[in-house]
Amino acid sequence: MRRHLWVLVALACLPSYSYSEEIYGSTNNAAGAGLNWVMTNVLPQQAGLEVNGLVYQYTAVKDPATGMIVYVQNEYADRSGYIFRNADDWSGLPGNTISKGFVLPNTLGTLWGEGSIEVEGEGTVENASVVYTYKFDPCFDPQSDSSCPGYEAPVELVDVDVYDPLQDELLLQDLENKKQKQQEESDADRKRRQQMSAAASVLEKLLGDGSNEGLIDPVAEAMALALTSKTFSEGYYSSLDGKEYLETIVLNGGDIQDNARARRSSLAQQLLHQQMVDSQYESTGD
Repeated sequence: MRRHLWVLVALACLPSYSYSEEIYGSTNNAAGAGLNWVMTNVLPQQAGLEVNGLVYQYTAVKDPATGMIVYVQNEYADRSGYIFRNADDWSGLPGNTISKGFVLPNTLGTLWGEGSIEVEGEGTVENASVVYTYKFDPCFDPQSDSSCPGYEAPVELVDVDVYDPLQDELLLQDLENKKQKQQEESDADRKRRQQMSAAASVLEKLLGDGSNEGLIDPVAEAMALALTSKTFSEGYYSSLDGKEYLETIVLNGGDIQDNARARRSSLAQQLLHQQMVDSQYESTGD
């Protein structure tokens, strides 16, 4: 049962590191605390580490007449199967101590999942020992040590003051002033439109057939007349030369009566003209 002992001796005699850049080593007993173990607690947490061997030893306690199979195994880290599994069949044999060693293909340590010794049948396992051998390149990550080939010195970051226009009080005040000015202009334009709409409504009533003349609000009528007269006096009449034209018409037989219908027509023409002037002003202002 000790035919594999020479393998154990050979693996145990491996130096902890060689003359190459790679470092070799072995773990402590993974089964020292029980028949189940976690590989992240067994293998050194070294980037690029590879498992290249496994040595185990245990004592089987059983009756020679009973059947018993012992599995020493490791699952893949993603639990997709076994990355290592070896079975020792003790069926029909008396209990004894066994040692085995395995040279494995270099396999990344991150692939190795939970390890265990599993007993199938009647019997127990005592004094179990499972040791893994491994190697790694300390410069697997060149940035881990400044002496590693390919190491690049970190670039020193320089603090640069970044101008944030939203923190400029003068700029914010200027934006606020422009916003307020636009609001005032908008309010003034809205007020002017409301006045024109009110005047148009009054004028519509004035242009009736005369039967509802007594229903017209005299204040509104005065506003419409003042609006049109003010516009024409400032816009057109002020440009005429100041001359005196003597009256040459002589009326025989009495005074000229006011023509209400003609007055309404005149107001309608004046308001229409005012709306045309305003529309030109609005298009020019845009």
